[in-house]
Amino acid sequence: MKLIITDLEDFKVPIEGSHKIIQPRGPVKNCIGCFGCWTRTPGRCVLYDGYENTGIDMSKCAELIFVSRCYYGSVSPFVKTVQDRAISYIHPDFVMRRGEMHHKRRYNNVILLSAYYYGENITDAEKETARKILEANADNYDGRVKEVYFYNSKEELEGIRI
Repeated sequence: MKLIITDLEDFKVPIEGSHKIIQPRGPVKNCIGCFGCWTRTPGRCVLYDGYENTGIDMSKCAELIFVSRCYYGSVSPFVKTVQDRAISYIHPDFVMRRGEMHHKRRYNNVILLSAYYYGENITDAEKETARKILEANADNYDGRVKEVYFYNSKEELEGIRI
């Protein structure tokens, strides 16, 4: 399954295969750092607002795709908030990977990460930052980066296939 997290309320991109789309459909609460998703309700956020199952959704996906306006080389506030709420995807215990300490994987799937950024005048520095952040996310999820794309507007996304 492809899990798509987007800030677009009117997301209209053709998607091949099974998928789930998480997009704005009401207010999203910020992670409060309570660790309830690790201890009280493993895998599920304790804040109920319709976005509490993102960690579980990630456990079922083969590819995690961000479709977002580019903000200083990162995703939009909505996409980042949803992503923060999915910390339950990883386990609270630590392991060493490639000489760095990371949280261990809670689930067996290995996620491929892709990003489709849009926005006017995205600079080369922002593109480099976006790639590095996606690589860091892949390291944290014990996954791999598949691809990163940049578009000048959200309208340009209408011609792509995911």
